[in-house]
Amino acid sequence: MCVGKCSRIVGPCLLVLGTLSTAASILLLFPGGAATYLLEGHISGHARAVPGLWGGGIAVLLAATHVTALGWQRSGRHSAFLSVVLSKLALLGAAACFVLCGVGLTNGPLCLYNSSEPGLGHAARWGYPFLDAFDQGPDARAENYLYNRRAWSICLEPEGIVTWHVVLFSLLLLISAAEMVLALLQILNGCLGCLCGFCDAK
Repeated sequence: MCVGKCSRIVGPCLLVLGTLSTAASILLLFPGGAATYLLEGHISGHARAVPGLWGGGIAVLLAATHVTALGWQRSGRHSAFLSVVLSKLALLGAAACFVLCGVGLTNGPLCLYNSSEPGLGHAARWGYPFLDAFDQGPDARAENYLYNRRAWSICLEPEGIVTWHVVLFSLLLLISAAEMVLALLQILNGCLGCLCGFCDAK
């Protein structure tokens, strides 16, 4: 496939993925569409880090914009080299997003839940109930969280936070994985353009 034709496919795909990543990351800040929990500081640390905004979003969209333009212009080796640099930035951003979202998904959401502590009895508090399950061993956390939806009811507020958390972080994982593949493809495509030029310009 010619360098230009490949860029015309990769660029728009990265634009769509970068936009979706940004939207998903922002939605994580508003559980159930409510801003109350963000204002009160009851949002998980990995959601507040918005990795889908700066990693899978801005970094990828910068590369996507240039790559898309590259595909429709009869550009030279300088533009191809710039696409390689920006695609490497997109690859790093998507990789960072993938790692942070993976950790966020593993730790579970921040929510109001009933905890049992020695000397305190049962009391509702804000925390990470599935991360706290590490006290019972990692196998207990996996069974009680990702593989056992019945345990999701432990979170009292925000309503439906576990589903919200799992769906959006899982979506970000899939998006960032796809972004990494496309960014790597464009790096190879750009290197080919630097070495051989644009075949569709001949």
